[in-house]
Amino acid sequence: MSNQAFIDGQNLKLGTYKTKPSWNVDLNRFRIYLNQKYDVSEAYYFIGAYDSKNQELYNALQEFGYNVVFREHAESALSKKKGNVDTDIVFAVMKSLIEKEKFDKVVLVSGDGDYWRMVDYLIKKGKFGKLLAPSRKNLSSLYKRKMADTYRVYLDDPAVRKKIELKRKRKTIKKAGSP
Repeated sequence: MSNQAFIDGQNLKLGTYKTKPSWNVDLNRFRIYLNQKYDVSEAYYFIGAYDSKNQELYNALQEFGYNVVFREHAESALSKKKGNVDTDIVFAVMKSLIEKEKFDKVVLVSGDGDYWRMVDYLIKKGKFGKLLAPSRKNLSSLYKRKMADTYRVYLDDPAVRKKIELKRKRKTIKKAGSP
């Protein structure tokens, strides 16, 4: 069988980009990494409210093999959209369990402690694979205190980061007089 990954997109982005030094995950390489390292057949990428300005990103995520899930908002709240997808992820994971979808374990990509109760439950039921925390610095103390180290992987670990980091193309500077 295989595993399912549930990714808190905002937590992944902010957990890498807003660290020092700042870096970005190459989402295509990350999807390959999830498949090869953790046997993830289904990867659900949770994003805040839909924004047409980000359509190119959504298309790319789908091309890379992610199932993109948007946060639903009431029409009255659209002007103050909040990207908090925690309850959506918990609901999706529990729904997968209740409906007895065919998967072995859950891989969670987030360092947010709001998932602790779900993670603890999944560990007790033998359905939890790994917590992939975007950074060691931003990991909730709940996981540090209550979870065995064997369940945690840090994406900012140099060996992991090397596999999933977005490589920036360097600009070449032409010297005066060269073609």
